[in-house]
Amino acid sequence: MEVFNYVMVLISVITGLAVTQLLGGIAQLIQEPGRVRIYWVQLVWAAANFLWVVAWWWFEFSLSRQQWTFQLYLFVIGYAVITYLRCAITFPPATAGFEDMRAYYYSRRGFAYGLVILQILVDFADTLLKGWAHLIALGPMYWIGMPALGVAAIIAIKTRSHIYHAACALGFLAYGVVF
Repeated sequence: MEVFNYVMVLISVITGLAVTQLLGGIAQLIQEPGRVRIYWVQLVWAAANFLWVVAWWWFEFSLSRQQWTFQLYLFVIGYAVITYLRCAITFPPATAGFEDMRAYYYSRRGFAYGLVILQILVDFADTLLKGWAHLIALGPMYWIGMPALGVAAIIAIKTRSHIYHAACALGFLAYGVVF
């Protein structure tokens, strides 16, 4: 077995758990209609997080040409853990007792957007690990878009504006779809 394939087994498990968190949250809302008040912004975030997970897992294939070290392995596992946490915080556990997803969303926004900022920083490092040619190939959409998303996340931590949070969620989703 090649080193990359060996490394990606654990990364794939963590990524699968992230997707499971998102799909489990959606399934819970479907299975128990009316138990909680749904907040559409949270659903948009679930879609944006799903796209991020799928895209990140796909782009990690570029690391198949890397010389693997234990430090690189830990770095990629760290990225996967951040991704998992972003997905896990999207929906509360069934036992948490939240009946209003809007209240849940705003109660966790600092942590959620903090993870977004951390993930953007780690993603830039991850992209550099894949080489300058990879970074250049991503184009202005990446070099301008990622810092803009980071600034948007910083503002989202500070504000409770429902309009801003709706725009932010839609912006992140649009970025994921277009990218």
